[in-house]
Order: sequence, then structure tokens, then C-alpha cells
Amino acid sequence: MVSATQQSSRIRRRKQTTNGKVNKRERRRLGTPVFAVHQPGYDTTAADAKKA
Repeated sequence: MVSATQQSSRIRRRKQTTNGKVNKRERRRLGTPVFAVHQPGYDTTAADAKKA
């Protein structure tokens, strides 16, 4: 028979993995969000602009 502390910590760990599992799966599936390469007002002729 295990101690009460060990038992409760195992239960807590198990609940952490199952809680939000659907949400975690959705976030993994969606991947990195799309972001703008050039921000509004980006000047391609500026001195520090990347060369093509």
C-alpha cells in the first residue's frame, strides 16, 4: 500500500495530463500562426532593408 502523499501526487499528475488534452491537441494541429513578413509602413528602399 502506498502512502497518501504518493497516491495524491500520482492522481494530480494524471489529472494534469488529461485536463486540456483536447485543447493541447488542437494547438499542436494548428501549428505556428501566420504572421506578416513586412509590417505596415515597411519601406523596401530604406538603408536597412533586406536585399532581394
